Amino acid sequence: MEIKHISYFTDNYNEKYFGITPNSETVYSYEIANKNGMKLQLINYGATITTLKIPKENGELLDVVLGFDNLQAYIDSFDLDGAPYFGATIGRFAGRINNGTFELNGKIFELDKNNGKHNLHGGKNGFSQKVWQVSRIDLYKNPSITLTYTSADNESNFPGALTIELTYTLTDKNELIIEYNAKTTEDTIVNLTHHSYFNLDGHTESVVDQELFINSKKTVETSNENIPTGRFLNLSNCPFDFTMSKNCPEKIDATFVLDQQTKLAASLYSKKNNLKMYVYTNQPAVHIYVGGNCFGHIKGKENADYHSLSGICFETQNFPDAPNHNHFPSAVLKKDALYYQKTRYQFQYI
Repeated sequence: MEIKHISYFTDNYNEKYFGITPNSETVYSYEIANKNGMKLQLINYGATITTLKIPKENGELLDVVLGFDNLQAYIDSFDLDGAPYFGATIGRFAGRINNGTFELNGKIFELDKNNGKHNLHGGKNGFSQKVWQVSRIDLYKNPSITLTYTSADNESNFPGALTIELTYTLTDKNELIIEYNAKTTEDTIVNLTHHSYFNLDGHTESVVDQELFINSKKTVETSNENIPTGRFLNLSNCPFDFTMSKNCPEKIDATFVLDQQTKLAASLYSKKNNLKMYVYTNQPAVHIYVGGNCFGHIKGKENADYHSLSGICFETQNFPDAPNHNHFPSAVLKKDALYYQKTRYQFQYI
């Protein structure tokens, strides 16, 4: 497949130079827009969303995701105590894998241990730190951009060469659709997700006054190191019961089990802007995390000082540590089988 970097500008697409990695790989920024003026900006470093602007009722644009203004800030953020992964694509396996090990087809695989003694979000050099290739740009009714990356066999000690095709689409209903397709040359494990921090009051604000709804009655129980125990907790009348909307918690890092009979996973509502975001997915879980703290070491976009309440993540995915729990949904992707994941973020003024 021939990769073309397009250097011209149109009303709903442009490409700009964004920087060069320490490995001398060139990174570009891309922008697409729908007919309503909704704009998506991303970089091919980590297939990362840097900006998502929603047109307000007065015509202004509201940036609802956290991010940085330059490539070096994204690179440096992985050295923070608790890398934020702003807007990044997470893989090969989102979430934690206990002790950085799993068994597949009778063989034990030892992974990077980048979260204490555990593997987190694919390890020390996961998909969020790779330079992806833009393979297709569609500028028609629902503009989209497709990026690809091939993770080599044994990259970060995961088996099989895994090829991922990721498409971001903006619809005329002000939806951001994220679709993943992946194939492997050998049996492997896969759990991909998107890691934007949303804030419907704007990326420089706090999320604590926004209303959160999660369509879940159970959460995955974890140890004090955030490793699943294999059990589930009933959320009825518990602080993390968000089946009735209430303000975002100041601290949350939990995986919610979704009823796949209904596709609505969660929603977020800003009373300030009367803006609501609905999250739909075909995944068995959504991991909710409030954070974004850069500890004063790195400035965010527009010189923002991001803190522990700057944004909220809706990481639609399989359960963390699924390869080590037989009763969890399988994370195994068989040789030549197809992995498909779809998540839809819909924005509406109400």
